[in-house]
Amino acid sequence: MTDTVALQLYTVRDETAKDFKGTLRAVAEIGYKGVEFAGYGNFTAQELASVLAEYKLHTVGSHVSLVALEKDVKHEIAYCQEIGSPYVIVPHLNKEILRQPDSFKKFAEQLNEYGRLCQAQGLTLAYHNHDFEFEKIGEETLLDRLVAATDPALVKFELDTYWAAFAGIDPIAFLHKYRGRIATIHLKDMTPERTFTEVGEGTLDIAGYIEAGQAAGATAYIVENDQPTIPSLESARISLQNLHRSLT
Repeated sequence: MTDTVALQLYTVRDETAKDFKGTLRAVAEIGYKGVEFAGYGNFTAQELASVLAEYKLHTVGSHVSLVALEKDVKHEIAYCQEIGSPYVIVPHLNKEILRQPDSFKKFAEQLNEYGRLCQAQGLTLAYHNHDFEFEKIGEETLLDRLVAATDPALVKFELDTYWAAFAGIDPIAFLHKYRGRIATIHLKDMTPERTFTEVGEGTLDIAGYIEAGQAAGATAYIVENDQPTIPSLESARISLQNLHRSLT
């Protein structure tokens, strides 16, 4: 189980901005076996693959913006192949794209097309949520609509459990509902004041999310803290320590 726990490097972006390679070394020394990327620190794919091999880290996924995919989707797929990323994950999105019928239709078609291109190269496309996707249109959320509008064979989803809970959605119920559509899961934790904290230090049912994720087919559990209030590498260390304690 611990081999499926990874760190989203956005957590330590202050450190990667100063020393990308050194931060990867520190993440490995903390005890993480995997990482999820949100930028590559100006490394070529070959250089980054070499660094990952040096520190015995594997890639569980990479966040690639819609803008980058629109600019050169084949390059982005090739980069992910080189660094061993099984998933190309579309992260933050302008919420209006999902709210307007025409742009929603176009975006769903884009996801299906990029999913085909990924699948042809042995990868999988996924979409990562924030909170606005849980806005309701009638009885459905925007995310419900996006799941329904995309091909299950081509497009998966990375559930950010924090943002689901923040929006008033039960992440466990969501994972059960969309069993088979889940790629990976972001694990964060929430203070009583609804701010970010280290995994295992807050109010969210982390163990329940992991159990439901396993049943839903998730392949990795990704620690993230959007806004650490302590040094970011220490935040990452505490989250991993707490996770290991809860998994044993």
